[in-house]
Amino acid sequence: MTTRIWRETGFVENDPWIIETDEVKAEEDQRPLLTMDQLIEQADASNEVGFGVLIKPADDVRRLEPYLYRIELAAVQFPAFNDGRGFSHASLLRERLGYTNELRAVGDVLIDQVPLMLRCGFDSFAVSNTTALKRLAENRLPGISVHYQPTARSAEAGEAYSWRRRSV
Repeated sequence: MTTRIWRETGFVENDPWIIETDEVKAEEDQRPLLTMDQLIEQADASNEVGFGVLIKPADDVRRLEPYLYRIELAAVQFPAFNDGRGFSHASLLRERLGYTNELRAVGDVLIDQVPLMLRCGFDSFAVSNTTALKRLAENRLPGISVHYQPTARSAEAGEAYSWRRRSV
């Protein structure tokens, strides 16, 4: 199964980030996405910046708060299309913790979810679903142009329902 990285500007070639497994290891031109525990351990032992972290559904993203300025890419895992915890992780990272670097959805990313993921603050997507790859290549995103609730990313027409505000 082929996985491609997509951003609103199109598909990304030669993305350096990789999720390591027992069978797949990062090569010299690739950078591994660390688990949250690995990142915290490495960050505490060094002054490095430019980390990549893989956030799993059961992870507590608040643990990353002291390290956010050192994280270049936060990849949020969606193990199944019906597991919405990644949306909560993205909202926490963007709105409450102030994470501003790249936020990527990885795993079971379906075309119907991409517009909602964009609104939560995701900027890139690791897509392997055949239908999603085809629709993204054709620049055909589904969606609703009017939104009731505020999110990390405003609706194109601007803030609607001005009486509905985020609590600060």
